[in-house]
Amino acid sequence: MIIDCHNHPDWYGYNVTRFLENMKAYNIDKTWLLSWECPADEYNPVYNRCVPDAGLPDGPISFRRCVEYVQRYPDKFVLGYAPDPRRPDAIDKLDHAIQLYGVRVYGEIKLRMMYDNPDAIRLFRFCGKKGLPVIVHIDYEFDTGAKYPRPNWWYGGGIEAFERAVAACPETIFLGHAPGFWAHISGDDQYDKVPYPTGKVVPGGKVADMLRKYPNLYCDISAGSGANAFKRDPEYAKQFLLEFQDRVLYGRDYFDNVHQEVLNSLGLPEDVLAKIYSGNALKLVPLS
Repeated sequence: MIIDCHNHPDWYGYNVTRFLENMKAYNIDKTWLLSWECPADEYNPVYNRCVPDAGLPDGPISFRRCVEYVQRYPDKFVLGYAPDPRRPDAIDKLDHAIQLYGVRVYGEIKLRMMYDNPDAIRLFRFCGKKGLPVIVHIDYEFDTGAKYPRPNWWYGGGIEAFERAVAACPETIFLGHAPGFWAHISGDDQYDKVPYPTGKVVPGGKVADMLRKYPNLYCDISAGSGANAFKRDPEYAKQFLLEFQDRVLYGRDYFDNVHQEVLNSLGLPEDVLAKIYSGNALKLVPLS
C-alpha cells in the first residue's frame, strides 16, 4: 500500500480526474488532501498561475475543494484543513470541520508567522487533543535575486521557532516539511542561503537532533526539498531512514514520481519501505 501524505486539489492543472489517473499510474492508494489558507499578500504571486483560488479569502487552495474531492471519492482521499491560527475563529472552524466533514489532518500551515506564537500554540494543542497530525511548511528569508515584491517568501520563522512549538505541544504530532526544514538534515550553513542545498551531509543537522529529542516529531518527505535532502547524499539518506524508519512519511506535494524513485534506489529493506510508504501514515491516521 502507498499513501501520499501531502497533496492538494485542483492545482497545477490537476482536476480530480487527472489526479486519480496520476495516483493510479504511480500505484498510490490514498492521498492526504490538504488546504492552504493564506492571505493573498503572504505568498508569491507566481503561484497565481497554478493554484485554484488565488486572491480569494479562503485561498490559495480552499478547504471546500478538499471537501468536494473527499465527498466524491472517500476511499481515495483523507481530508486535511488548516485554518489560519491568527484568525479568532480558527479553532471553531476546525472543530466544526472535524464534526461536519471528518477532517483527519491539520495541514498545510504555510504562513508568514512564527509557529510558536500563542495563537498557533493554542491551535496546535487543540489538534493534539483531537488526534490531528500537524503538517508545517518552513522557509527562510534570503536573497533569491527577485526584486519585487520580496526577495524571498519566509514561512514559520525558521527551525528554532518550530522546535519551540514542538516542545510546547508534546501531545501533538508534527510533520516537518519544505526547504526550511529539510535543509537542516545537514549541519552546514546553507539553510538560510539557498532553497536546495548541495553536497554531502555534514554531521549535526537539526532534523536528526530534533527527531531524537522529540518523539512527537515526524517527517514529510514531499516536494523538491524532501527529495533533494536524500539525493544530495544517498549514503547518509539510507542511514537516516533506517534510524528514523518509524517517523518518516512518503509524500509528493506534486504529481511526479521522484520520491518513489529516490526511496527505491537506496537499497532499504522492504519492511522499512512499507513503513515509509504507508505504515507510519496509518499509525497517525488509521483507516476509518
